[in-house]
Amino acid sequence: MESYQLLELSEWIDGKVIINNDQSIRYLSIDSRTIADAANALFIAIRGERNDGHHFIAKLYELGVRNFMVDHTFLYFHKCKEANFIIVDNCVEGLQSLARAKRLKSKCDVVAITGSNGKTVVKEWLAQMVGSSRRLVRSPKSYNSQVGVPLSVWNLTEESQLGVFEAGISEPNEMSKLESIIQPNIGIITNIGSAHRENFESQSQKLKEKIKLFKGCSTIIYCADDALIDDEINKTYPLINKVTWGTSDNAQIKVSTKSVDDRWSFSLTYKGEEYLFDSSYTDAASKENLLNTISCLFVLGYSAEYIQSNLPKVVPVAMRMELKEGINNCILVNDSYNSDISSLSLSLDFLSQQSKGTNSSKTLILSDIYQSGLTDAEICSRINELLLKKGVSKLYAVGEALSRNATCFQMNARFYNSTDVLLSNVTQNDFNNEAILIKGSRSFEFEKITAALEQKHHETRLEINLNALVDNLNFYRSKLHKNTKVLAMVKAFSYGSGSFEIANVLEHQKIDYLGVAFVDEGVELRKAGISLPIIVMNPEEKSFSTMLHYNLEPELYSIKVVKSFVAALQSEAITEYPVHIKIDTGMNRLGFNNEDVWLLNALLKEYSFLKVQSVFSHLSGSDYEAFDDFSMHQFNLFDALVAKIEKTINRKVDKHILNSAGILRFPNHQYDMVRIGIGMYGIGPVESHKLSNVIKFRSYISQIRKVPKGQTIGYNRQGKLDYDSDIAIVPVGYADGLDRHLGNGNGAMLVNAQLAPIVGNICMDMCMLDVTGLDANEGQEVEIFGPNIRVEEIAKSLDTIPYEVFTGISRRVNRVYYYE
Repeated sequence: MESYQLLELSEWIDGKVIINNDQSIRYLSIDSRTIADAANALFIAIRGERNDGHHFIAKLYELGVRNFMVDHTFLYFHKCKEANFIIVDNCVEGLQSLARAKRLKSKCDVVAITGSNGKTVVKEWLAQMVGSSRRLVRSPKSYNSQVGVPLSVWNLTEESQLGVFEAGISEPNEMSKLESIIQPNIGIITNIGSAHRENFESQSQKLKEKIKLFKGCSTIIYCADDALIDDEINKTYPLINKVTWGTSDNAQIKVSTKSVDDRWSFSLTYKGEEYLFDSSYTDAASKENLLNTISCLFVLGYSAEYIQSNLPKVVPVAMRMELKEGINNCILVNDSYNSDISSLSLSLDFLSQQSKGTNSSKTLILSDIYQSGLTDAEICSRINELLLKKGVSKLYAVGEALSRNATCFQMNARFYNSTDVLLSNVTQNDFNNEAILIKGSRSFEFEKITAALEQKHHETRLEINLNALVDNLNFYRSKLHKNTKVLAMVKAFSYGSGSFEIANVLEHQKIDYLGVAFVDEGVELRKAGISLPIIVMNPEEKSFSTMLHYNLEPELYSIKVVKSFVAALQSEAITEYPVHIKIDTGMNRLGFNNEDVWLLNALLKEYSFLKVQSVFSHLSGSDYEAFDDFSMHQFNLFDALVAKIEKTINRKVDKHILNSAGILRFPNHQYDMVRIGIGMYGIGPVESHKLSNVIKFRSYISQIRKVPKGQTIGYNRQGKLDYDSDIAIVPVGYADGLDRHLGNGNGAMLVNAQLAPIVGNICMDMCMLDVTGLDANEGQEVEIFGPNIRVEEIAKSLDTIPYEVFTGISRRVNRVYYYE
């Protein structure tokens, strides 16, 4: 990466400067949690809806960062006496201006891709096909936003030979900014779909906004069969060259196609010549993405022979990282099949977030990196530099290029020419209490390594989408006042989805408190390295000493509990400790009622070392409008009792009463804090259509049997069909958390996008589905609940609530966490 003096950068964007010691800048960062090279980084303090980068400057200064971009509202320059500052009106615009100026220094071809779907796949497939033939820079992952695009373009250098960048928009007037940053000479539009449709008046308006990206292009690539796109581009850019593909008469690249078994054979006629191609991709979306990719390669000057020979290199694009439980108390981050320097850096950042507590040691299993256009020595040198900065202590390197350049690596590193050689020379005992990143190109078959290091191999699994969880958290945060705190409930194994993994994401999102039910849950989080304040909602007196040892904060709900906790503090000679007071306003569960508060106040006055952090209560009917009058009664009683407590201790405390449903239904009663629980998982009484599905419970078909009409299926001969049937056996049963009441046709699972009824009684470890006429196959995925079968539907059929369904999933079911 090229370096520039900070003073020079300030001149690029006409920013005011405070320079104490002009330094060279190589990296731009907007995330205070992922800065690796403090000495050569410029931190850009972006101000967002929920976070303000300016708030982290003091902490970053302590960590050694000396270069900052701030806006004119920042006033605390005197606290960072050795730091350098570029001062701008708006830091996002400042970042964009830096990238815009950097782009002008590169003379290479630049491809920009927009569209509703397929942008990332086309970008990655272009990189796979180009391979080492050019020095290529591309957007890491799906960095296509107003911030992601400039961070991507910054990676261009004067030696770059090709840039490939995505550009995405969600509302009008965004694309012109991205066009001025990318300044592409080749543009691709994949399609125009319904994504972000709500922010545009019409499909036509959205299309017009997207194609602003092509303002300065010399060539535009798209499917001529899409009349809307074809008409709009020809009308907007009549003089720009178009390279179109499709079956229509006006397509410049004529496509003639046929599918043979599991292959797609097709011919392309381009500039009067016909070329034959063959691919394993047979679905419509992949065909479209592949044709956009091939068309772009033609435009870039690649021959049909080159494309034909490299087409087998096109492999599926892994859009998300998997976080799994590993052997010997290890955690695994699986990010295979998408291997390059930029994505390696992002994956290592995610690994750093996960490597806490006993898993603080970081290990990387890495294959040779292709598609860079750099020499092997250059790649290895950059990898070594990156690993040192990210704190990786152990490297397992697989591939001839890495092995040839072993001397480049300044750490504990082992080298193997192939995956099979690694597996034959490394044992499970070589890994203990580590956070392991597995990152390899597809040809290295790193799935073998993942399988060897996974703790659980039960193929029935619960998949948790961490991005969706964060999206839901931010949805609820968007409903809160600026200073309202968030207490996230992670009790009951985070509603069955895992404990540490969820808590770690929430800590990374900088929520204020975590809530657990019992001390053991809090201890587990502390041992895993979670440092957030943790409230124990159901403290047991016998666990008070453990609670104090692990710095857990108790809910105090009765006079007896207060006195017992006071005794525990006195026995440990602790002179001050945070506590949380539970008030009962009508739930008639735990808590001090109106008659108890006077005695509670007497104890708080006597034992002033009890530092009341918050006072809270529970609404008993926040989900239902029919109980709103009672909820208002609870609010009024809560206000009165809290006032008495605050008067006694002579200070204000954090007050909270709203749960996930209450946040949406009673916005005027947020007080100082709210509690978010099941809402994070996409379950809500109102506006639930705006929440993302987080959890998918899935299994697979282990066998399909032909069962003649009238024969019975399963225990007690309860299953019987009056037609010849195909019965699929699925390895999930009541020991996994599949309720037996869903048997005998009361429940169904999704097979091949269609519902398949459960036949007969559900067994301990398996169940049977009627897949007659569904074109089902052994090994095929089955959705038990998830994006297509809502958990609310299952709960309703069982006459229960989603909480019970979630928490009923057995711990023997493998949890897999995805991060995109």
